[in-house]
Amino acid sequence: MTDHVPTARVPLRLPGAVATFGIGIAGYLGVNLSPYMIAALQTALGADVLTASWIVTATLLATAITGLAVARLCAGPRRLAVARIGLAVAAAGFGIAAFVPAPAAVVAGLIAGGIGAGGAVASSGAALAAFINPERVAGVNGLANRAVITVILAIVPMIGLAPASVFGVLAVFSVAMLATTAWLPAAPIIGPAATGAPAASVTGVSTGSRRVTIAGLALLACFALWAVSEDSLWAMAGVMGAEQAALTPEGLGLALSGATAGGILGAILVTVVGDRFGRALPLAILLATGGVLKMIESTVTDPTAFIVVFIAWNTVYAVAFLYFVATAAALDADGRWSGPLLAVYLVGSALTPVIGAALVEALGFAGFGIVLGVASFALITPVVLVARFSRAAQAAEATDAAARRPAAPADAEEVRA
Repeated sequence: MTDHVPTARVPLRLPGAVATFGIGIAGYLGVNLSPYMIAALQTALGADVLTASWIVTATLLATAITGLAVARLCAGPRRLAVARIGLAVAAAGFGIAAFVPAPAAVVAGLIAGGIGAGGAVASSGAALAAFINPERVAGVNGLANRAVITVILAIVPMIGLAPASVFGVLAVFSVAMLATTAWLPAAPIIGPAATGAPAASVTGVSTGSRRVTIAGLALLACFALWAVSEDSLWAMAGVMGAEQAALTPEGLGLALSGATAGGILGAILVTVVGDRFGRALPLAILLATGGVLKMIESTVTDPTAFIVVFIAWNTVYAVAFLYFVATAAALDADGRWSGPLLAVYLVGSALTPVIGAALVEALGFAGFGIVLGVASFALITPVVLVARFSRAAQAAEATDAAARRPAAPADAEEVRA
């Protein structure tokens, strides 16, 4: 078990958890508040829904592109600087959008805020790899994310969907997380960083090898495709429910809130289970189950059945997401792959309303569900191979860390004798 092997990673402690998880929430907050942001933009600019939606999409894409661009910096000593600069830019940009009423200032502020959020996403994602037991850390991270976001989503409508409240929340949260950046875990010095050459181990996997790079790139590609297939269903849920299952707005609200609760339960499950069953087997089961549920969801016509299947699907999705994060974190302790992973997800998330709508128009709801389901099944083999490899990479890292530990005091006494 990863809890009991020597490693360059550190235990999860409260300060590091607050900084890592909180900064990640700050980076993703715009995604979660996107419906409120659209409403606020309509108020601020007098824009229609389509125009406001494209502005929010541009903001999210700015976050994703920036996160991908700076992810490599977050795998080294510049992680703290990226986090601080990103959060400061996010706070300034969203603050301008909140309190400067000029339309040009609002749009420019949102784009700047999105760029800053990209630094937060990348630095937090990279920091996730610094902790022991990636599965459990991913679970706690998911639990913290869902809990905080649920509270924020409930509070914001109470204070109004005006620019000052919606964009102001984004700015204030960025400032609050800026104060925690000193607790962000640094990238550990292992393998190549310590010796200038890739670290060898008895597992046959080098912590700086080409095999790790191939596995990491394959994981990012699979995760991007999976994210598109999952978020397309989320984006089309309202339309599909209304037209296919005569789902009322109240029923849709129940489905969405139930899905959030399912995600929280899933995060608790991953936190409790940890790495007990590895990563490959859970991911295979989750991807297969998710594929089946997506196909079923596209065919059910009863509103109650639609809600039940939707909640079940979203729970499976939430658990699979956390195992993807754990796999990326396990590949490299410096966060080389977990940093860009979260940014890659945002690329798909920003584009899925358009992609989902195009697929539904071309194939109908049933065909839409089949395509999404097949995508999940097609990803099982490459994802399982990377997940299995991540265990070997993690073992190699642990072996290397053990070899670099100084001799125990007892050994030193023996030498002097």
